[in-house]
Amino acid sequence: MPDPAEIRPFRFTMSEEAKADLRQRIAATRWPSSELVDDRSQGVQRATMQELARYWTTEYDWRGLEAKLNAVPQFTTDIDGVEIHFIHVRSRHEDALPLIMTHGWPGSVVELLGIVGPLTDPTAHGGRAEDAFHLVLPSLPGYGFSGEPAELGWDSGRTARAWGELMHRLGYTRYVAQGGDVGALVTDLMGRQAVEGLAGYHLNLLTAALAIADHLPKESAQERAAAEAFALFRQDGFGYFLEMATRPQTIGYALLDSPIALAAWLLDHDTDSYVKISRAFVDKHPTGGLTRDSIIDNITLYWLTGTAASAARSYWEDGRALAATLASGQAPPAVSVPVGFTTFPGEIWASPRSWVEAVYPGLAYFNEVDRGGHFAAWEEPELLATEIRAAFRPLRT
Repeated sequence: MPDPAEIRPFRFTMSEEAKADLRQRIAATRWPSSELVDDRSQGVQRATMQELARYWTTEYDWRGLEAKLNAVPQFTTDIDGVEIHFIHVRSRHEDALPLIMTHGWPGSVVELLGIVGPLTDPTAHGGRAEDAFHLVLPSLPGYGFSGEPAELGWDSGRTARAWGELMHRLGYTRYVAQGGDVGALVTDLMGRQAVEGLAGYHLNLLTAALAIADHLPKESAQERAAAEAFALFRQDGFGYFLEMATRPQTIGYALLDSPIALAAWLLDHDTDSYVKISRAFVDKHPTGGLTRDSIIDNITLYWLTGTAASAARSYWEDGRALAATLASGQAPPAVSVPVGFTTFPGEIWASPRSWVEAVYPGLAYFNEVDRGGHFAAWEEPELLATEIRAAFRPLRT
């Protein structure tokens, strides 16, 4: 019998049949009429989607995704009954600090590819050898090349424990973690569950606001702005979140059947990111790493792996886990390791220091940067790498 704990090499190959089927489905799209507004308030705009479809079928480098992924070492291993895919890049600097970094939704490991070089080879990216990391980038269960959970219970807390097991299998007895979006929740739960070996972590989204926003301070102008942004998200930007947290199977039928439905769903996340992505297609002006090819790389990965529905189910799992936690009335476990946080101005709610300290009273590192949004690693990989280096510098031995 094969050993389920075995670490297996992985390579991605896109079949010509899959490519042909995808192109045919895009060509057969039934388009809705144009929105009746001149902004995104009715959803993803038709001009954006039609230009995306045109580029996808006529100019997109289909083999580019394959080359980018196969340029880094990839592996799979079975953890708790689910096959987990991960990228593992060891730095040439032997004293590098191990770091596990988790993507979110609607992203994948594609959104983290640009940060591999700056973190593992800092001397080639304006850093110092002593800032190097050995980097582990897992695909969340049900996302990308990771397997779909076949049973209930795979919420972010279970994923956090799986990441601890992954780092143990790789031989890392002391390491740090980082995450944004869903990855921020997984990373925070690694800290709250005190997974073995975790020495500290860094976040760029304050997920705790989803549970305690009403109790966060709103006295300063910055705090009021954050509260207004959070309220706007709950009022006008919460559609994708609510659908996946309550009826993921329903939206899954469209996402698995139509690549244009999938693309629109993945683009309709937050206003700052959407405007930048739309600009990349309609105006041909990309923002940082949010290029046309990288955006379609991410969509194509979801399509080829058929994981849009299983990824959506992760929100259903986390929604129920959060509801159970709130119903219990118990405070979450305290964090005993150092926590760092970076606020990016284009984040859905750009958290001020007072908010972060309300969640992490012993906050070890905090900074506000001047550019970047929700997909920080994707949009501004060099800047986020600089922040990660600074946050973890005191933890190096």
